[in-house]
Amino acid sequence: MDERDDSPRIEIAQGAHLIDGAAWDACAGTANPFVSHAFFLAVEQSGAAARQTGWAPHHLVLRDGAGALRGILPLYLKSHSQGEYVFDQGWANAYERAGGRYYPKLQSSVPFTPVTGPRVLVAPGADRPAVELTLAEAAIGLARDNGLSSLHITFATEGEWQRLGEAGFLRRTDRQFHWDNRDYRHFDDFLAALASRKRKQIRKERQQALAGGTIEVHALTGDALTPEHWLAFERCYLATGSVKWGTPYLNRAFFTRLHETLRDRVLLVMARRDGRWIAGALNLIGDDTLYGRNWGAIEDHPCLHFEVCYYQAIDFAIARGLARVEAGAQGEHKLARGYVPRQTHSLHWINDSGFRRAVADYLEQERAAVAAEADDLSDHAPYRHEEGA
Repeated sequence: MDERDDSPRIEIAQGAHLIDGAAWDACAGTANPFVSHAFFLAVEQSGAAARQTGWAPHHLVLRDGAGALRGILPLYLKSHSQGEYVFDQGWANAYERAGGRYYPKLQSSVPFTPVTGPRVLVAPGADRPAVELTLAEAAIGLARDNGLSSLHITFATEGEWQRLGEAGFLRRTDRQFHWDNRDYRHFDDFLAALASRKRKQIRKERQQALAGGTIEVHALTGDALTPEHWLAFERCYLATGSVKWGTPYLNRAFFTRLHETLRDRVLLVMARRDGRWIAGALNLIGDDTLYGRNWGAIEDHPCLHFEVCYYQAIDFAIARGLARVEAGAQGEHKLARGYVPRQTHSLHWINDSGFRRAVADYLEQERAAVAAEADDLSDHAPYRHEEGA
């Protein structure tokens, strides 16, 4: 009689297209569109996240003895640290000055996306901590067996950060600025929660952004989006990205795939002057969160960035009853617009023991500095009394 091996097994999928989409999405859930199968397909099959761009997919898949998918750790073999928003270039430089080889490394993240969400995708009914640990240990084994310097899990959930930190990963924190919906019925309710000076400032900025009525702003989602809008946004994104990054990460094929598969979860805010689209902001809509993502403009107008990226996002979140707006990476200027500091989390495994100790010492000091800075920034939130706390 044949013996059947019922033990779990790990597979490596060199592309999201090699994993069944329905099974992936059952693990990912619906709350965050950035961890959906469709989003990973868009960034990979457009060529934005591919071996040629330094993002070689090596997704880890955990199956039980019957072959059922129990969990996924999206994972990339990286030849650089671009497009991650958790900066380790200083670590790379220090390690290489000491004679080590930092790249390639393993990176678990959503490419080009500083959005918190589950990094380990777990099937319904599975033991989440056990699946997380199994896949994390498999990723460490992959790094160790191939002589890689490190493994990084960025913009993880706080639960993952706690559990995998207890399992030996180094823990890192940073901050972003998020807007919280306190059951506002409309934008004026939000303004009423602000200190008088900040309230007046925002009203003035919204008026200035429209340039005396010569600029129109349109919030578009679902079937209201057309190829014209995507082409216009692409022009704006490329114009700004070429100045800001040198080479923008995303391309037309990505935007086309996003429209084809996720347009009902897209909010594209576009500004038009004299019949010409001049600026835009790309957002994705989660179950309870609006995620601000990309901005671009081909004309510079006072306060237009604030209107298109921040105030229109707040308007939409209030209208949809969403709990928050996550406005992307960095930007203390967001504080004056009602966005307050929130901690983000990442996890790091370092192969070299001496280098690991140095990074651990650095992270201990960095976490304290990030916490102190967040406390200081919260004290300067624009809300009346304790509203912004």
